[in-house]
Amino acid sequence: FKEDEVKETSSSKTCFFCPGNEHLTPPEIGRVEYKNTWKIRWFPNKFPAVELKGNAKIKKNKLLMEGKNYGVHEVIAETTDHKKQLADLSVEHIKEIFEVYILRIKALSKLKGTKYVTVFKNKGPQAGTSLVHAHTQVATLPLLPDDVINEVKAVKKSKKCPYCNIIKLESKSKRKIIENKSIIAFAPFASRFNFEAWLFPKRHVKSITAMYDDELYDMASALKKILLKLKKLNASYNFFLHYAPQGENLHFHIEITPRIAKWGGFELSTGAIINSVIPEDAAKFYRSK
Repeated sequence: FKEDEVKETSSSKTCFFCPGNEHLTPPEIGRVEYKNTWKIRWFPNKFPAVELKGNAKIKKNKLLMEGKNYGVHEVIAETTDHKKQLADLSVEHIKEIFEVYILRIKALSKLKGTKYVTVFKNKGPQAGTSLVHAHTQVATLPLLPDDVINEVKAVKKSKKCPYCNIIKLESKSKRKIIENKSIIAFAPFASRFNFEAWLFPKRHVKSITAMYDDELYDMASALKKILLKLKKLNASYNFFLHYAPQGENLHFHIEITPRIAKWGGFELSTGAIINSVIPEDAAKFYRSK
């Protein structure tokens, strides 16, 4: 499953996210300082998927629903080092990036018309990335994502949190990848992607914004170990945060979806996914030395 290493082929040698080129990005929103420069910085996306134009109102009739792509789209440059990806950063540095996620979720959730703040990362050409320099994206939405709605509905059908029960099950299964004091990671039973992995705080936490300092550190440690294994495959991947919308109950988690295989007509026509790596084998790969 190892992918060929993809080298940077940009015709321009100028990286917009590198130190010294801050003037090439939209005006900075914030930064984490380190030794008279920045360590992490965030700013509006130059090519946003959503914009603060019009309003957040969604129009519906019996058959159709439409609305503006209303919202805010930001970029978090994760490091000053162009040659390092998230997997290469220290656990403490990754924890600081999580803390920036918390800052942006809290701040952007207060904006009028915001129903959800999505935090996601694209790494590699098969995952939709356009710039090599390590970064995460944050965007507000005027409606809840379908997957989050479905997860919330599934939780409501159970007297106890089903994810808490899944954590107990997977802690004893061959699908477990990593378990430390406060975090567990496993390859989900019905994995959609080769080497798919989910990270959960063992404590029932609705959002990353409610996690303790030591839990963030443990999650950063688990994420780093998983990403280092994907690095050995040169795998493109996405990851994203799922948390409870306001007033709802959902066990916070991070889903890591490597993009090694492409979906074809079978998957698109049936909704059934052909995955050539069973989750038990994926977990074994992640656990290997």
